[in-house]
Amino acid sequence: MNPESHSTKPLRLALIGMSGTGKTFWAKRLAESGRSSISCDDRIEQRLAPRLSGRGFVGINGVAAWMGWPDNATYAGREADYLAAEIHTLDEILTALERNPLQELVLDTTGSVIYVGNNLLMRLRRQMTVVYLAASESEQQLLIERYLSDPKPVLWRGAFLPRPGEAPRETVARCYPTLIAARRRSYEALAHCTLPVAELRDTSRDASRDAPLDAAAFLAMIGKKLEGAR
Repeated sequence: MNPESHSTKPLRLALIGMSGTGKTFWAKRLAESGRSSISCDDRIEQRLAPRLSGRGFVGINGVAAWMGWPDNATYAGREADYLAAEIHTLDEILTALERNPLQELVLDTTGSVIYVGNNLLMRLRRQMTVVYLAASESEQQLLIERYLSDPKPVLWRGAFLPRPGEAPRETVARCYPTLIAARRRSYEALAHCTLPVAELRDTSRDASRDAPLDAAAFLAMIGKKLEGAR
């Protein structure tokens, strides 16, 4: 199964994984190569805009600031509002794909896509090739540091469990690995294939060892993983 195959279906990729694993980067790189792309973060922000603008929150970091730390009194309600916006966003996108079988799309999902419910997730798997960008255990600390320094919206779903006298940042550092581990199982179950983030590097030349793959090589890697999964 080749995601580039033009003989039967258009290219439809849904990138899933934790925040910071490169979903947005690869969606943008594919868009630069001429692929149609949608960011769920952007669509969710637009849907939440009436609640954000009056408080001066802008961009996806503004959404994170609006949600606040998980120990805030308003967090649970805003987490629910965010998830409702995400559900509506994904339903809208999938409905458009279902109505237009020839539409091509690269979908940059959120890390919380696994919480939208089984019906939407099954529709996602039917309409798109789901690719999980997986961080290794050694890369988890980098994800934690990125969350603390550049917060993105995170749905903790009860995984944020502070201890007495513990600062929120300390709780994040302690509980984030548990959240990653719990989500990993759901990502793997949803995905058609898994790409380790560490493998998405061009090692063909010493001078470019740290350079990401180009769009064509990225798609080729997905195709190879899909063939191996058959």
